[in-house]
Amino acid sequence: MKKYVIVVAGGKGLRMGSDLPKQFIPVEGKPVLMHTLEAFYQWDEYVDIVLVLPEEHREYWHMLCKEIGCKTSHHIVNGGDTRFQSVKNGLNFLSEELGVQPDCKEKALIGVHDGVRPFPAPEVITNCFDNAEQEGSAVPVIPIVDSMREKNEEGTHSVDRNQFYIVQTPQVFRSDLLLQAYRQPCSSDFTDDATVVEASGHSIFIVPGNRENIKITTPFDLLMAKALYPYCRKE
Repeated sequence: MKKYVIVVAGGKGLRMGSDLPKQFIPVEGKPVLMHTLEAFYQWDEYVDIVLVLPEEHREYWHMLCKEIGCKTSHHIVNGGDTRFQSVKNGLNFLSEELGVQPDCKEKALIGVHDGVRPFPAPEVITNCFDNAEQEGSAVPVIPIVDSMREKNEEGTHSVDRNQFYIVQTPQVFRSDLLLQAYRQPCSSDFTDDATVVEASGHSIFIVPGNRENIKITTPFDLLMAKALYPYCRKE
């Protein structure tokens, strides 16, 4: 099956406490987003990557790519007001420009990944795509190691952490399922692509993720990324 990855990079850097959007903050001389794209290029140089970026950030991104040198070929699509709309814009590009259709007999696989997760392990990406081809979906998760408590009107109570997982990306789906799912109206319940597909009536298959695949949204996350970099990336 043909493989595509939509990388969503719409962050404004508010939780990072910086005027510079978090996807552009440098780690080892390159913006986080460039590391993310290169992770997929190093996994498979033939994968088609669609970068969804706010329109007002495109000129700055082009400047970074020219000055630093971006090794990864990619298409650029304007982002939307919400993550749901941004992913939908990426899917519309795949349909209108690259010919990926929900009713096409030749199915494709589409991964959706957060632009500020620069360390997806190659074996995790492979596992996601392989299982999505068989199951229709594959979402990487990691177990929770801390104790958990749930809050309600009566107070708090402990819960069994073994019944819960932390969800990561890339979340990979068969193209017909994902394109059909994104025809639904947006809902506040849609926190990721798995919730969108699940709401359309399809079950979600989970696979083991890698704990280093952190989402960089706070200054602490940035410190973690800089510490993890030598162990996660091989140029």
